[in-house]
Order: sequence, then structure tokens, then C-alpha cells
Amino acid sequence: MKNHLDLQKKLLFCAMLLWAAAAGAGGAAHLQDADVDVFDIHSVRRGTEYYVSYCIGCHSVKHLRYSRFAGDYGLSEQEMSKSIMMADARVHDTMQTAMRSRDGEVWFGVAPPDLSLIARARGADWLYTYLKGFYLDPSRPTGSNNLVFFDVGMPNVLWELQGMQKPVYRKTAGVDAIDHLVPASQGRMTEAQFDQAVTDIVNFLVYAAEPGQLQRIRTGKYVLFGLLIFVVLFYKLKKIYWKGIE
Repeated sequence: MKNHLDLQKKLLFCAMLLWAAAAGAGGAAHLQDADVDVFDIHSVRRGTEYYVSYCIGCHSVKHLRYSRFAGDYGLSEQEMSKSIMMADARVHDTMQTAMRSRDGEVWFGVAPPDLSLIARARGADWLYTYLKGFYLDPSRPTGSNNLVFFDVGMPNVLWELQGMQKPVYRKTAGVDAIDHLVPASQGRMTEAQFDQAVTDIVNFLVYAAEPGQLQRIRTGKYVLFGLLIFVVLFYKLKKIYWKGIE
């Protein structure tokens, strides 16, 4: 009996150590709420411009055409060429990166993923927290790590906007775990401005994951309204039909 209790204590202690290690690795980071609104035209446009400026060098969105985005958000071909399309891209091309997969594997250890479906795979809250969760880590080849994706190969590409962050640790079951992040250097944006920039990027990626949702949501409102009218009409019809019987 005693040996059984000792084994339980050891297993419990090991579980606590594993949980603490996961927390220190960023796996237990609390996801922040992303204020997603794909109908916010200005936000999605800004997010697309941030994507082209900071992301398309490594990540493609190969299932989205420039022309589809232009049509959905009311941009002319001239406006697309000026601020969104790559120099050699045509309006009916998809959003492709110039990086070759084998180069990404050499530079980052793994080829950077296509972002077409990343919002559906990870969720908007995960993306929002991830983009805000980079912190200084001299042990990493890129010099940075991430709260929700420990040992991530991606460098902190938004550092010039946000500035650098450093972790503040706490002791949990004898293991150092990250409690929160604090600024280590100032970026070009204030905290509120950077939060908005990240929201804009997430809005674009949520849209890119399902461009058809714009029409689906618009149409869905009318469908639900029509069904509500039919419910009222059928209820009135039922009252009339059963009036003599009741």
C-alpha cells in the first residue's frame, strides 16, 4: 500500500513538472480575444498591406487571387498595383511568395507554410496572440521565441512596429515559467496602434481563409429573416385551420 502511495506521489510530481515546463515553454499562454470583423473594409485593406510588407516574402496565400480581393473590397487594378500587388504580379494571379521551399528549409529549418487556411486551422485568437507573443531569446537562431509556439522557426518580423519584449519569469513547482512579457525596446507604434495592426492582419487572414463568407453572411441574414416571416405566417395559418376544431 505504501509503495502504491509513493508511486502516486511520484507520478503527481512528474505531472506538475511537465505542466510547469509547458507553461515555461509558452504552451499554456492564455489566448487573447481577436476583434475580428471581415466587413471592416479599412481594417482588411490595411491588413493586406501589412501582409505584403512583412509576410509575403516568406508566406504565400495561394488560394486567394488579387482580383478576388479587389472585387470583394472595391479596389481598382491601379490601387492594387500601387499598394498590394507584387511588382511582377498580374491582377488575376494568386498571392504567391518568391521564396522557394528548399530555401525556407535551409534558413528556418522548415518551409514557411502557406497562409490560405491558417485562420481556420489555428483560429483568430491564436493568430492574434501569436503575432503579439514574440520575446527575446538569445538561445534561438533568430534571437526570439514565442509564447504560444515554443521554439518557433519564424523570426519576429514585426519587431520594428512593436519593439522588443522580454519575459518575466515565475517559479512553478521549482521550474521557471514565463509569467508575462514586458517591453525591452520601443517600436514605431504605441501598444494600441500595434494591437490594431495585428487585428488588421488577422482580419485579412480570416477573410483569406474563406473569401466566400462575405456573401454567405450577407445572404444568410436575409434567409434567416425570410424564415422568421414564414414561421409567423405558418403559425397564423395553423390558428385559422384549427380554429373550428378547438
